[in-house]
Amino acid sequence: MFRKFAVIISLVLAAAMLASCAQPTVPTAAPPVSAPAAVELPEKLSQAGKIVVGTSADYPPFEFLDAQGNKTGFDIELMTKLAERMGLKLEWADMPFDSLVAAVQQGKLDASISAFNYSEERDEQVDFSVPYYSSTDAFVVGKGFSGAITKPEDAAHYKIGVQSGTVQDGWLTSNLVETGLLPAENLSRYERAEQAFMDLATGRIVVVMADEVAVKAFMEQNPDLQIVFSAELSTGPMAIVVPEGDTVLKTAFDTLIKQLQSEGFVDELAEKYFK
Repeated sequence: MFRKFAVIISLVLAAAMLASCAQPTVPTAAPPVSAPAAVELPEKLSQAGKIVVGTSADYPPFEFLDAQGNKTGFDIELMTKLAERMGLKLEWADMPFDSLVAAVQQGKLDASISAFNYSEERDEQVDFSVPYYSSTDAFVVGKGFSGAITKPEDAAHYKIGVQSGTVQDGWLTSNLVETGLLPAENLSRYERAEQAFMDLATGRIVVVMADEVAVKAFMEQNPDLQIVFSAELSTGPMAIVVPEGDTVLKTAFDTLIKQLQSEGFVDELAEKYFK
């Protein structure tokens, strides 16, 4: 009787051991997705719950209006994502390019994004975020151009158009007009880039100097245009304009721009808009 009881106990223990071994394995949890960087915001923005950003929506593919009249482009999507990461409502102010820096300096805008390149003159009035993109300059001409521009100074032989207040405007003024190579009356400055390209199409000017990425966007609309020279003359890294001395906002932009670059978001925008 005792032996029979012992056998039963042995079978029960064995069954218990097998049951414990057969417990389902709990799947390993996936590694957590890194959360957006926590950034400090200026008290003014935190209290308002929004950020007012200036742009000049006439410079495709960086900033322009689509067929429905909505702002779109590389800079527009980048700033939209930055505001989202900051937890702020984004309010746009569309104004002439050459008034944007002054508007930030005077406190009318919290920041501005409009394919701004760094320049020492601008740096005396405002601060810049870390760069988010870099480009080159281009000289573009229309159909029937029979001249030659093998070096940038050769453009001084023709009537030139440029958007007012751009770094290209500064380069032409310093290197061609002030040196006496280009008569001042042969340099036409335009409030909006599209106006320069319209005059180029009608023959009122012969050459337009602009950022090469923007030039290629205008060339898609007018296949008669052609780039005759390109190089990094006045351009370089593009950055967001912030008020002079606003280190809190600058640091927030710097942190989030680097984050979006590391995530591949900026490259995705370049693929989408610059092809």
